[in-house]
Amino acid sequence: MTDVEPRQEISDWATEFNHTDPEYAASAPEIWADLRGRCPVAHSDAFDGTYLPTRHADVHTIANDTDNYSSNGVIVTPWRDDVVGGVGFAPPITSDPPFHRAARRLLLPPFGPKAIADLEPWTREFCNSLIDELLASDATAADAATQYAQHIPVQVIAHMLGLPAEDGDIFRGFIHRIVETPGQGEEIAPEDTLDAYLQIKIEEHRANPGLGDDADLIDYLIAADIDGTPLSDDHIFGSIALLLIAGIDTTWSSIGASLWHLAQHPEARRRFIAEPEVRPFAIEEFLRLYAPVTMARIVTNDHDLGGCPIKADSWMLLPFPAANRDPDVFDRADEFIIDRQENRHAAFGLGIHRCLGSNLARMELSVAIETWLERIPEFSLADPESVRWSTGQIRGPRLLPVLLG
Repeated sequence: MTDVEPRQEISDWATEFNHTDPEYAASAPEIWADLRGRCPVAHSDAFDGTYLPTRHADVHTIANDTDNYSSNGVIVTPWRDDVVGGVGFAPPITSDPPFHRAARRLLLPPFGPKAIADLEPWTREFCNSLIDELLASDATAADAATQYAQHIPVQVIAHMLGLPAEDGDIFRGFIHRIVETPGQGEEIAPEDTLDAYLQIKIEEHRANPGLGDDADLIDYLIAADIDGTPLSDDHIFGSIALLLIAGIDTTWSSIGASLWHLAQHPEARRRFIAEPEVRPFAIEEFLRLYAPVTMARIVTNDHDLGGCPIKADSWMLLPFPAANRDPDVFDRADEFIIDRQENRHAAFGLGIHRCLGSNLARMELSVAIETWLERIPEFSLADPESVRWSTGQIRGPRLLPVLLG
């Protein structure tokens, strides 16, 4: 295991970039635009060798190439997990073909349109309860990230998995250590790890399984099989970890970034409110312009990518947000066009690993923004300099102070 070195001033993002650097978090769109124009596949020695492509074409190529890129590692860390059989730590996102297909198919029903539509009233009620708390004391200011956006997917996923609603702070701690600062945090006691937490919850579900309408997603995975073979304990654990981590940070980042935009653009707020027919287009544009997710792959073979030599055993980042701002693919790519008609964005990924939770993410984002604007139609940034964006592979505001009214 290689420790990440203390932060050093970065003089050239083409050769020294580090996606966990706070400056990268704050200025990523500007960095992508600069690199796209002069070094579209950047390389850094960080994490023992990492590549960063910024063109849509290159990101598309990588996402669809399972021969030269393995999904066994999707979060860049100072170490490499070597899980045999193409399963990976968190199936199906860390699974390679042919196992990937079966692992993905298993999770499609709980995230299908009808299952997610059934969650919408519950989600809307919860969003309203959060705003009730914000407005209860006649507050004139709030943090739209910590008091609103960050709670919504936490509670929805906890509800789906049958985990305690009061464990939200525990989930946020896991996300910070695993996604935002991989390999950079303090030593964690074994009993405080994600591994320990989920093992306890899985055993609790085995001892007291929910049946019928009382069954949750953990019960579903425990009872599931692939071609008649029950899922292994590692598979059950890994899929729950995936849903817990990927289902929370990504969506709260999208909600927060959308509110960050709306706080600065009153004309967009007013049009969203006044024209319900424009809302689906607006949601897709929020997803495109503020896509939160950068995935990763492990390079398996030496090869060439867009004229750049790529070395095996390196990390390859897949910055879908950068692909979404490529002017060769999107007209006025760095602008928010609320009624953009043609919008084949990559916010949910590309290739075989396209996000199976896209229905859930769209529902949560739509409900969160609609509910906020119904209750708080006028708001603005309290201090643009106090907004803090997350580091790592999920980008969204972690602190978002706003003035209400």
